[in-house]
Amino acid sequence: MPKEHSEIAAQIIEISSTMQRHEQLLKEESSRKNDLITYLAHDLKTPLTSVIGYLSLLEEIPGMPLEQRTKYINTTLDKAKRLEALINEFFDITRYNLQQIGLEKETIDLCYMMIQMTDEFYPILHEHGNTVDMSIDESITVYGDSVKLARVFNNILKNAVAYSYKDTVIKIWVEQTENSVDLYFENKGKTIPPHKLDSIFEKFFRLDDARSTNSGGAGLGLAIAKEIVTLHGGSITAKSENEATTFCVSLPINSSIHTKADNKISIVS
Repeated sequence: MPKEHSEIAAQIIEISSTMQRHEQLLKEESSRKNDLITYLAHDLKTPLTSVIGYLSLLEEIPGMPLEQRTKYINTTLDKAKRLEALINEFFDITRYNLQQIGLEKETIDLCYMMIQMTDEFYPILHEHGNTVDMSIDESITVYGDSVKLARVFNNILKNAVAYSYKDTVIKIWVEQTENSVDLYFENKGKTIPPHKLDSIFEKFFRLDDARSTNSGGAGLGLAIAKEIVTLHGGSITAKSENEATTFCVSLPINSSIHTKADNKISIVS
């Protein structure tokens, strides 16, 4: 084959290979965008559930004390605003994939965040007969994206309620090691078999296929949690034995993670 023909053939092969790589990248980008939209749609459920829960309480108890009614109304308004913010994200989401979404980090008071979260979950906890026993060192702060980490903790807590026995306590506590701040969530419920525990953070995986979407979800909450924790350089794990399931969110300690005075706070809600 003449040299010029060989060069032309090589160029055609290179162009074809480049086009194939480009096509594959476009497919991967489209898949990631679709995942993000699906994730965001899933996250709409949490504030919507809170809005419906608090409005139901307001309707059921017309003679509710003014202070309590005001608190419920304010919480409902906050969650409605969160719904609006999530809906607005739909208009921007196609411009990003998960790896390109930046973290807007700030110092987070972990104890205060969890107190707020358990307050927001009160209607769901009340309906299921659950209480929360929270023991957190109030001095611990972490440096991360508060909105995204709130999604992580929301999804884990929602999962704990959904799969816990009725009228049981959900425990939340924090342990600090040399390299990490570890936040634990433990609920009493049916032990998860090891073969299912290995898949629990996979997208669309559901522990009980018989559960409806309304009660069991689409199997995205823990996948979302894992993605966000990974973006923070941390890890999320789960273990289940003796009818107790424990999730651990481990966030790395570095120069941007701080502690204050060594005070302890224990809250039961």
